[in-house]
Amino acid sequence: MTGPVDPAAFAAAFAALYAAHQVADHWVQTQRQADHKGLPGWAGRIACAKHVTTYTLTAVVALALVAAVTGWRPNLLAVAAGLTVSAVSHYIADRRTPLRRLADRLGKDPGWLERGGGLYALDQSWHVGWLFVAVLLVAA
Repeated sequence: MTGPVDPAAFAAAFAALYAAHQVADHWVQTQRQADHKGLPGWAGRIACAKHVTTYTLTAVVALALVAAVTGWRPNLLAVAAGLTVSAVSHYIADRRTPLRRLADRLGKDPGWLERGGGLYALDQSWHVGWLFVAVLLVAA
């Protein structure tokens, strides 16, 4: 980052990326992507990459809409950096194994992870946490 982040730009970008996250993860993602993105091997990698591509495109549309409606003119390199952080962190989480290993290392209860929706909660909180970092870059 080169200077202070404008709070209004940060708020607008976060709202846009959070909305895009929800839409992309729950509406845009195909059932095939959801079912296969965590599989081992190339089938899983390709399904996850396809999901992350549509996820990122949804984010681009959301940011473009904010810019069109508000007159915000973001630095395109900052947007690219933020969206790269978002995409890479999203891919890591959606491959499943990295988050599961992290949850195991942190001593998360396996019963909660499997039966109580814990894996989904950890996945979503991971995504939102990295969105925060991405927006710090986008709004710079």
